[in-house]
Amino acid sequence: MQIDISGLHQLASQASASTKKLFKKLKQRTPANLDQQVEQFHEEVFSYTDCLTCANCCKTTSPVFTSKDIERIARHLRLKPGQFIHQYLHIDEEGDYVLNTAPCPFLHADHTCQIYEQRPSACQQYPHTNRKKFHQILDLTVCNTYICPAAFQIVEKLKKLYT
Repeated sequence: MQIDISGLHQLASQASASTKKLFKKLKQRTPANLDQQVEQFHEEVFSYTDCLTCANCCKTTSPVFTSKDIERIARHLRLKPGQFIHQYLHIDEEGDYVLNTAPCPFLHADHTCQIYEQRPSACQQYPHTNRKKFHQILDLTVCNTYICPAAFQIVEKLKKLYT
């Protein structure tokens, strides 16, 4: 099932109460096979999802940049880490380095990424639906359902399984 990105925010808003209810239940009693189930849904959804047709994450949000990310990307761009930070990043209210602007300055019009091979680890892992200890990022996943159609679909599959 493909989701029209223009209607995703409304869909996620409508589903928010049931998503939060499920996630509260999963926090209280995490099923032993939750990680495997989420990874299975991740593989299924991403078998028909092409991120290059969407790129909503790159258009609307910033990843967190680690020191290693900054060093790697700066080297690739032939900048000193301080120059890279000055030109592209700022520290947010949580003390993390994030992009100054959205959409991402490295996003091309065709939704490809100028720094794809060196992209931040947060970009590499997004939307974080195939990671271990999924129960630890349920709050982040709620946010991601508003941004990523694949994350939304994975959560909807979890609802059918656990409610």
